[in-house]
Amino acid sequence: MNIISLIELALAEDAVFNDLTATATIPADLQGSARITAKDTGVISGIPVANAVFAAVDKSIHCNWQSADADRVEAGHVIGELNGPVRSLLAAERTALNFLQHLSGIATATRDFTDALQGTDCQIADTRKTTPGFRHLEKQAVLHGGGINHRMDLQSGMLIKENHIEACGSITAAVNACHQNNRSNQDDHTIWIEVECETLDEVTEAIAVRPNIILLDNMDPAMVRQARMIVPASILLEASGNITLSNARAYADTGVNRIAIGAITHSAPVLDLSMRIVHTDDPASGYLS
Repeated sequence: MNIISLIELALAEDAVFNDLTATATIPADLQGSARITAKDTGVISGIPVANAVFAAVDKSIHCNWQSADADRVEAGHVIGELNGPVRSLLAAERTALNFLQHLSGIATATRDFTDALQGTDCQIADTRKTTPGFRHLEKQAVLHGGGINHRMDLQSGMLIKENHIEACGSITAAVNACHQNNRSNQDDHTIWIEVECETLDEVTEAIAVRPNIILLDNMDPAMVRQARMIVPASILLEASGNITLSNARAYADTGVNRIAIGAITHSAPVLDLSMRIVHTDDPASGYLS
């Protein structure tokens, strides 16, 4: 789903063009200014989306952003100042903040992990555990937090998991089937092959059939270190499963190339942001500054 369609759905869901409270309490011609402020420390993501939300509600709204995507902000930092009809500002407020808070939460969670891995060569990767319709935005937020994107969708790479192995009969058969798929591809476009392993015996089997990536699933750091010792540098090594902010560094120190964290997209708390009207052109409004 493209961003414009997503915004249109969100605005329709909120009935932004039938704001009964604003219609009853705010004159149609009242102009004003608002500020979006961070209420906690975090990393910003979603500024262009918020811009598009305000423009979709009222093209006369002017946005002056003080922060950009990937910027780290502290509590109290003014992220942006907005000017336009007060009714329109308030109509767009919740939808714009919903996008900004959610995406900034993902960027913040990702940055927490990347900060924990500083000084290592290990990278934080996302997964396909994303909100339906939001994948491109959420994966972009991961980039803003300093992480990297794993495959975008099922056609972006071949990731052999336990169900594929069960269906094929073995890791060897599954990886060889993927190699054959690449060899028979008419457009001569080679797709990378990754295979999931749960034991060191499976790692040894996988090495023999030369996938591009070996995924170590639910292995503790000691086992990951053993795998690193037997997996050649030509095969990228990835760890996932039960990896948290408190133990991520222990995994990175094993020499694994990257760690895949589903929680940075599916469980990241939002970054707390607020929008307040700070000025209007009506002295009686109480906002004149």
